[in-house]
Amino acid sequence: MEQAEPASTSQGGGRGGGRTRLILQVLNYLAVIVGSVGSSLLGRFYFVHGGSNRWVATMVQCAGFPLLFIPIFFSPRPPRPVFTPRIIIYCLLIGLLLGVNNLAISWGMSYLPVSTSSLILASQLAVNLILSALLVHHPIYFTNLNCVLLLTLSSVLLGVNSDHERPPGLTKSQYVLGFLATVGAAIMYAVYLPLAQMVYRGVTTFRTVMEMQVVMEAAATAFALAGMAAGGGFEQMRREAAEEFNLGKAWYSVTIAATIVGWQVCFMGTAGMVFLTSSLNSGICTTALLAVNVVAGVVVFKDQFSGLKAVSLVLSLWGFISYLYGEQKRKKKKKTGAGHVHGNVELRQINANSNC
Repeated sequence: MEQAEPASTSQGGGRGGGRTRLILQVLNYLAVIVGSVGSSLLGRFYFVHGGSNRWVATMVQCAGFPLLFIPIFFSPRPPRPVFTPRIIIYCLLIGLLLGVNNLAISWGMSYLPVSTSSLILASQLAVNLILSALLVHHPIYFTNLNCVLLLTLSSVLLGVNSDHERPPGLTKSQYVLGFLATVGAAIMYAVYLPLAQMVYRGVTTFRTVMEMQVVMEAAATAFALAGMAAGGGFEQMRREAAEEFNLGKAWYSVTIAATIVGWQVCFMGTAGMVFLTSSLNSGICTTALLAVNVVAGVVVFKDQFSGLKAVSLVLSLWGFISYLYGEQKRKKKKKTGAGHVHGNVELRQINANSNC
């Protein structure tokens, strides 16, 4: 895969242009917040009220990719074309990985409380850190490792507490299956982020990122539709809407449509964050929403909030805050060092002028 570094550009929608970049970052952060929390709650809402088709729950996660043509339409064209047969193949393969990841998330959501699955998904940061170091050469610091260890311990605590966290009517085997599926989803999502960052290298505009995202999500949607067709999912979807969803056909349609929009907003924001910052930063920010998802699950669905789950949440937040502290400290040190270098250069110039 090509490793060329992206060139800076002052075009709107690109990496350059301080004001444009800041606006894009804020919009993408907001998109991740709204999309992540909304899609998690709506996904669980679908299963709670009689939905049972995991292929439907998989399909809705990427089926909203046509919505990406809206920001594509309003964004400036890149200065040069970047789509090559190799890039398209990479996007298609990453899209298939995303499709399998979506299926694993659907299995997890069908069996686990929102609060539990959110805490488990936070463990993706460990794999994200390792792959970011190997694939995109992101440096590893003590605070990074500390964050990884705390998040891993957080997920282990949830695993050993499975007997107390199982929702009513759920067997232990179903809970374990949901737990393992969610861990698998966390790992695949951690692989997806640095791979996406590698593909975005050489890209200079937000428009191109969205076009690549269209290819990835179209592949993921095709994977889900193929699964639905093979497993009789379309017929089951009609039966669910007419008979099984206990809020009625209209609410079924609204739930599906809202979930599609929610997931699409989340993926758009995630792709934008990877492009504007890094895959690791995107994973960190996703983890930052952990507390919001946990609290939302407890408030909306009355998920159990045991003492062990509280400890797990505290460990996750501790790891996240320590990472942020380390990053801020390094940025401050780097800025101070750059100031000293600049001052020394100016001093040498003054001395040189005085000797003339």
